Amino acid sequence: MQQFDSVRALRWTGQALELLDQRRLPHERVYLACASAQEVAVAIRDMVVRGAPAIGVAAAYGVVLAAQQMPDVESVRLEIQKLAESRPTAVNLFWALQRMGKVLDAGGDAVRLEREALAIEAEDIAANRRMGELGAALIEPGLAVLTHCNTGSLATAGFGTALGVIRSAYAQQRITQVFADETRPWLQGARLTAWELQQDGIPVTLQCEGAAASLLRTGQVGWVIVGADRITANGDTANKIGTYGLAILARHHGVKFMVVAPTTTFDLSLAHGGLIPIETRPMEEVTSLGGRVIAPEGVAAWNPSFDVTPADLIDAIVTERGVIVKPTTEAVRMLLA
Repeated sequence: MQQFDSVRALRWTGQALELLDQRRLPHERVYLACASAQEVAVAIRDMVVRGAPAIGVAAAYGVVLAAQQMPDVESVRLEIQKLAESRPTAVNLFWALQRMGKVLDAGGDAVRLEREALAIEAEDIAANRRMGELGAALIEPGLAVLTHCNTGSLATAGFGTALGVIRSAYAQQRITQVFADETRPWLQGARLTAWELQQDGIPVTLQCEGAAASLLRTGQVGWVIVGADRITANGDTANKIGTYGLAILARHHGVKFMVVAPTTTFDLSLAHGGLIPIETRPMEEVTSLGGRVIAPEGVAAWNPSFDVTPADLIDAIVTERGVIVKPTTEAVRMLLA
């Protein structure tokens, strides 16, 4: 079966991490070489690489670079802390750094840390393919799907989470059309999702987020399918800003809502979504577009990067371990036990 999976956001050379600069897509396909942990941290902060799983993989390779270059373990630990400070919401970042930290604490050298980072990357791709199979099985043929932000190969080590489900469903001829929100203010849907699906020959139609309600009312869409940056113990899910509104619209129109994320995205230390730290980014991302100011001078802007969708608005959370239907604290606990 054709995989429809030709894009990769990260390339490890052994001495550097090459990142597809997602700020320059879709017009330029340029890889930025990061030769130090500090350069990886800056690339994560500045959204050269984005998407929770991809950030985690990139950070793991950042630790390898630190171990290759730093004179002692304490210096490497300082670089790990700097990597952890690059983005506050995506739990995969902290999970990957904790995993690399355990190897370091056990006396692992740069070679052992490199093996661990390679394993994290390979495990992410395998998990995405498994989630693709499980999520596609939930989709009855005949209707389109709607997705938000970018959750594909650009946001992961490869294949994608929500887009992995969409890739699998398209390969199985369960869906023939994908609608993608443009996703302001970084336009990940317009710049990244539309480009990525186009690269693999999957039909995609772009829309403004404001058109979502009207689209769902037409009855064309059977599922809204999104990724996640953090999922709490009760199933509440943090994802790109605008996801919560989509979940409300989906419930109102009788459209099912699916979250697709590896189990590394769960944060069982948080009981509910109200405890998730939400990153707020610069006002200029809202008041400007493509480097050009579009708002009146001096106007303020609120720019949270994520919102939290309550578990009771989610029909299914798809993970590599299985599917949680109608998520609850007990259902999450049983899956992760």
